[in-house]
Amino acid sequence: MAENQLPHNHGENINYILKDLPENANFSAVSGLFSSLADANRIKLFWFLCHMEECVINLSALMHMSSPALSHHLKILRENGLIISRRAGKEMYYKAANTEEVWLLHHMIELLIDITCPEQEAEAEKSSEE
Repeated sequence: MAENQLPHNHGENINYILKDLPENANFSAVSGLFSSLADANRIKLFWFLCHMEECVINLSALMHMSSPALSHHLKILRENGLIISRRAGKEMYYKAANTEEVWLLHHMIELLIDITCPEQEAEAEKSSEE
């Protein structure tokens, strides 16, 4: 493998990084997962579905959203493999897919909420002590 030369030489050899560089398609796949969660409502919906399976009517009520608007978000999450659905009679039920990607994204969301919103966490702990 030929050595890669960068326009500016800062004295570092980057070839050890480049040998492990994933294919562009891998970055595109990860980008697709992140873009499916690029909306606060979809993150909230995904979070709900990581904790329970629920029908569209109840999800609409939980999300304070119309069924058509909710269906749009569900479609994006489903197309990206983050949720799955099943039909029971006339009802459609949704829940998080059982994949490593889903587990990691759910875990990441919960950690980021704890890091980003520490004052809300402190308030919740204070009210539970009372």
